[in-house]
Parts: sequence; structure tokens; C-alpha cells
Amino acid sequence: MTATTVETVRFERPDRVSFRLVRGPVPHVLETFELSSDSGGTELRYGGEIGADLWALGAWWAGRVARPWERTVEHSLDAVRTEAERRARVLAQGDGSVGAQAR
Repeated sequence: MTATTVETVRFERPDRVSFRLVRGPVPHVLETFELSSDSGGTELRYGGEIGADLWALGAWWAGRVARPWERTVEHSLDAVRTEAERRARVLAQGDGSVGAQAR
């Protein structure tokens, strides 16, 4: 089975990106990615909410959709963290340029 989704994306400078589901397998999804920084580095936080109709059946379907999606987001954020940490090490060891060393 394949689900097609359509989302709107809102960039709220400098620290937030929000997604809202327009069309998809559930009637309501909101997601946010927020950045915050301090002297120790940058933190990326993910938050989301999913809503369904049809009472128990809708709650079952939302749970079925949410679990794999949360795993997908977690894997993506792990990859982002790994690359960000790698780039930070390159910058700390080198001349400050990530350019050709990034790939």
C-alpha cells in the first residue's frame, strides 16, 4: 500500500520549521522542528501531533501510521546528528573550511 501526502511548510526564522498535513492517510498532522543554541552547541527538537476521526478505528489507524513515521524521523535526525558532529570535528581539526572535506 502506498500513501500520498501533501504538506505545507512554514519557515519561522530563525529557529522553527513547521509542517501541516493537507492531504494524507489521517485527517490531522502538525510537526515542528525547533533549533536552540547555547555555548555547548545546537539542539534540534522535533514535535508532532496526529489526529484521527472514526473513534477507536481512527485511533488504531493513527497509531499504526505514527509508529513507523516516528522511526523514520528518528533515523533521519540520527543521520543529521552524525553529519553535524562529523563536520564539527573537521572544522575543529582543520582550517575552518568544510567544503571538499564534507563529502
